Amino acid sequence: MSKSELRKDKTCLNCRYVVENKFCPNCGQENTDTRKTFVQLFVHFFEDLTHYENSFWKTIRNLMFKPSSLTKEYLSGKRMSYLAPIRLYIFISFVTFFLFSVIPDSPSDETVKVNENQAKPMEQIIVTEADSINKAKDNLEKKKWIADMEKNGYIDKKVADTLQKTIDDKKAPTDGSDYMNFGYRSVEHLDSIQKFGKADEKLNGFEYWVNKKILMVKKGRTQKEVYDKVTESFIHNIPKALFIYMPLFAFVLWLFQDKKRWYYFDHGIFTLHYFSFLLLASLILELFNFFVGLMGNNSITNGIIYMIDTIIIVYMLYYFFPAHHRFYEQSRIKTIIKGILMFFINMIILTFILVGLFFYSFINIH
Repeated sequence: MSKSELRKDKTCLNCRYVVENKFCPNCGQENTDTRKTFVQLFVHFFEDLTHYENSFWKTIRNLMFKPSSLTKEYLSGKRMSYLAPIRLYIFISFVTFFLFSVIPDSPSDETVKVNENQAKPMEQIIVTEADSINKAKDNLEKKKWIADMEKNGYIDKKVADTLQKTIDDKKAPTDGSDYMNFGYRSVEHLDSIQKFGKADEKLNGFEYWVNKKILMVKKGRTQKEVYDKVTESFIHNIPKALFIYMPLFAFVLWLFQDKKRWYYFDHGIFTLHYFSFLLLASLILELFNFFVGLMGNNSITNGIIYMIDTIIIVYMLYYFFPAHHRFYEQSRIKTIIKGILMFFINMIILTFILVGLFFYSFINIH
């Protein structure tokens, strides 16, 4: 429980009702001093987030190791002992995606990349440097960059001459000549065809918008830069996709269950708990791989990672069946048959959502 001191004034700050005990009998607000130190503020925030006392760890334990127990307890009316489903999902979702964004790649992976770069022959180094130099704004800036690298000893004269030659021989690039080429060199080329081209060359409104957006995204970017931008935007938008997908997942559950016994609300609570489990299991998997990866890249750590990853992934796939069986109280045969059918239906829905998410991520690159 909160350890804040009670106010001497018995008048509730929220509704002005007389408070005889700790909580206001009219609005339920705790009659404690609102001014807190930083430590008290942090503790209070954590208590609010975890719903006081040990309810947080009790919720997490049941979520991980007792499939469907949280859902059954919540729907039976026992709601004060556990985190509310929406609060639980939001908390786990926030922590999971936040840590995913800040956890760096495995140090062993970085070491391998460095070693691979050191082992490259001279021709590959030339190609790599040429690709980096091509990002410069104009040829004069590129040549100055090459001269500075030669002067500082980063490359020898042979490499510098080769890089200079690639600049002199390189033709002016166009937006539509290298990758994702749909026959248009630039936005200006597309607009000119749309305005002055023949009727059979012009695009309809949607096709014109898509092609123009592709050219605008590609402009001034290499293929790798576009890929990195799309990937970053895609990962950033996954939480939004999950919010869209969860109601559809609950709807599929509703289709396969007794409509008189189960309301859509019941399936929604089951879905919130199930997706909270999937996110938490994914976070545990990521953290485990990261910390074991700190021990180095060798056969022992790789074996441990492979074994634990396999166990967690298999458990994530298996979890739905006992949760479904215990919550809906159906035979194992029905649970397996319905589970397989729902799996394929959800795969179709998820595919459409991911394709839409990829398209949305692409067109929103700035």
